Amino acid sequence: MTTFKPGQQVKCTVTALPATDDQTSTIERLMRRDAGAKRALKKGHRRRQQEMVVYNRGNRDWYKREKCGKVVRVTQGATWSMPYTLDMAHDIAAVSAFIKIEAA
Repeated sequence: MTTFKPGQQVKCTVTALPATDDQTSTIERLMRRDAGAKRALKKGHRRRQQEMVVYNRGNRDWYKREKCGKVVRVTQGATWSMPYTLDMAHDIAAVSAFIKIEAA
């Protein structure tokens, strides 16, 4: 992990399923840094904003908001690539037993 430079593309693969929900959410957070996942999240957010239902209740606007879709899933063998940044070194170290990281 110390051999990577900031901005360098890295490829990550899930080698084993994590034991706790905290570790799963950390891996999902790293997976959402993939360009394809970012694009899907942005597209879903835009669609939810356009289709938001606004109704009046007691002379006040209320919003019916849709729940976000799950764009990434932690499964064994899942692969993604992302640019390496220094702020994610702690997250990678926390789940290093479950993912394999290499230069892309």
